[in-house]
Amino acid sequence: MITSTLQRICLGLLIPFGMITAGNAQKINRKQVVDRHKVVVKTADTLSSLTVGNGSFAFTADVTGLQSFPEYYKKGVPLGTQSEWGWHSYPNPEAYKFEETLQDYDQYGRKISYSVQGKNQERGKQATEYYRVNQHRLQLGNVGLDILKKDGSLAGIHDIKNINQTLDLWTGNLTSQFTVEGTKVSVVTVAHQKADAIAARIQSDLLKQGRIKVRLRFPYPNGLFKDEGSFYGNGDKHLSDIRSQTENGAVIQHQLDTTIYSVSTKWRGIAKAEQQSTHYFTISPAKNQGIFEITCLFSQDPPASVPSFAQTKLSSQKDWEQFWLSGAAVDFNGSTDKRASELERRVVLSQYLTKVQCSGNFPPQETGLTYNSWYGKPHLEMYWWHAAHFALWGRTEYLEKSLAWYDQIADKGKKLAQRQGFEGIRWQKMTDHQGEESPSSVGSFLIWQQPHYIYLAELAYRDGKDKAKLERYKDLVFATADFMASFAHYDPATKRYNLGKGIIPAQECFDPMETFNPTYELAYWSWALQTAQEWRTRTGLPRSEKWDEIIKNLAPMPVKDGVYLATESTPDCYEPGNRRLNDHPAVLAAFSTLPAVHDLDEPTMLRTFDLVEKVWNWDHTWGWDFPLVAMTATRLKQPEKAVNALFKNITTNRYLPNGHNYQDGRLTIYLPGNGGILAAVALMCAGSDGQSDTNPGFPKDGSWKVKWEGLSKMP
Repeated sequence: MITSTLQRICLGLLIPFGMITAGNAQKINRKQVVDRHKVVVKTADTLSSLTVGNGSFAFTADVTGLQSFPEYYKKGVPLGTQSEWGWHSYPNPEAYKFEETLQDYDQYGRKISYSVQGKNQERGKQATEYYRVNQHRLQLGNVGLDILKKDGSLAGIHDIKNINQTLDLWTGNLTSQFTVEGTKVSVVTVAHQKADAIAARIQSDLLKQGRIKVRLRFPYPNGLFKDEGSFYGNGDKHLSDIRSQTENGAVIQHQLDTTIYSVSTKWRGIAKAEQQSTHYFTISPAKNQGIFEITCLFSQDPPASVPSFAQTKLSSQKDWEQFWLSGAAVDFNGSTDKRASELERRVVLSQYLTKVQCSGNFPPQETGLTYNSWYGKPHLEMYWWHAAHFALWGRTEYLEKSLAWYDQIADKGKKLAQRQGFEGIRWQKMTDHQGEESPSSVGSFLIWQQPHYIYLAELAYRDGKDKAKLERYKDLVFATADFMASFAHYDPATKRYNLGKGIIPAQECFDPMETFNPTYELAYWSWALQTAQEWRTRTGLPRSEKWDEIIKNLAPMPVKDGVYLATESTPDCYEPGNRRLNDHPAVLAAFSTLPAVHDLDEPTMLRTFDLVEKVWNWDHTWGWDFPLVAMTATRLKQPEKAVNALFKNITTNRYLPNGHNYQDGRLTIYLPGNGGILAAVALMCAGSDGQSDTNPGFPKDGSWKVKWEGLSKMP
């Protein structure tokens, strides 16, 4: 273990004194803060499964420390094994073409094609369904325990007694202790931080009796919106077999159509791998050994070597300690507000979960690397909520890993813009790692994912203001702005530029062909174009006259009766019973992640905030809406309302014992909520540009004691 002295040295190197808030002369004891929130599980709660991983690979375990009961957990937080590279497509014998998903709409006086659902022609509907489902992310395999009872039958979940499971966040160690028929079993599970591997150390007298085997099963992708990784039908549609075996390991290959990958196992001790049935393998340790260690490495090609349990555990410990000692930290200890400990728990666990689930080389899906939602595909409008906090918390390198993916798919975005008659690059909404569009009657009309690239590139640049980063990101910043400028449509009657018709705003309950000038998107368009102009100036280029023309003449944010409207096209948006009081309260987003731009009037926004608080259907919101509201309240200098927003008693604002943000039975985890919590707390502590107030998002009545270090200001 790193000593406390070494911790202080590391912190001194990683956290400049100037990044510590006034009054925080003594550095935060980070290990103490993290250790306060170790996750302890005492029952087989299907919503309390725990995950180990490295950002590109994740493994979610039940109370046995492995995936012994995937069917039992599938309606809770499923027991997933997912990687960034693990994707699959069903065959396309009908030779559907993506062009068959397109439908023309009248927009800006011309025909513009969008890939949508619900086309009238039957073949078009089938093509749409095919391209929504394919590609889909794979559940790579279930690694669990087969435990035999005295009568020879397999132990079920209700035979697992005296459960005591702990996730040590500081080291990434998952320790699971339980009994079966009175005999103790202990399992330590860890994930390698440089390879897609998990390793387990199993200790029990049941091993000596030959009553514990390690089980590997390969499910078949169910092709549904949600894939829990527990469908074992269609066994004849895929292949798996043992390709090689030695005294201390075996390689098992799995093939689904053109997708082929391997699980390479390595064990310490004597054991034998056997195929029990179709896609069902066991590794049986020899009797008379009370400890068995095994590693399972998932890869597209068998590796040259497989790390041992000891090597995997060391990798986990070193990387997690480095993670917690880097970047920012927040400490609420000593607060008298009873909610402080819970907020600290959410903050700590959200850092863990986003590191495990969202810190890889691609924008993540909304359920990370645990199970498929929307077929496992990323939604780029959610990318800000997954990734912005990394930069705000002093871990910009994690943001930049996935931000680099935009270079890989820029050509696809350029072709999309060209197909629709626009300039620059139009960033996709629902996509896959190759940047392909997914048909959607909502997503294809969203535009608020577009400025995200400029915002996130700006965050990356602000970390050190390195000129190399200007060179690194400028081309896509400018191409992003070029699309935004060409998308804004000039109305000669009003002599202004409009957004829409032909859009769906962040609040997704609007008809695209009737909607124009949503408040949030107008603010975001203005901010992003102004920021892109700053990038031109920084790189020695003249300002774009076209961009300036649009910034100057962009339609104003719509106001009626002293409050901002959701959109200019819906002056009745606050009437009681209106369906437009559902979904995201996006009108508040114009002053949440964004500063006051586009002539935003703070008193008007405060009146809007109070009205939304009163009339909104909060039961029809999403997990990231509450951090959004907290950020707006912080900018409005309403700290009590900021804290209250984070604790609004709504189902979608629930945080499970494992730290996940629960939405409903379909989305039992929702990582934009976790990223949102971290972004909101960063703003509530460090504030925004030009703001000198310390901890502006927390009440000054003495009920909150807030210490932090390493956070960056939000724009």
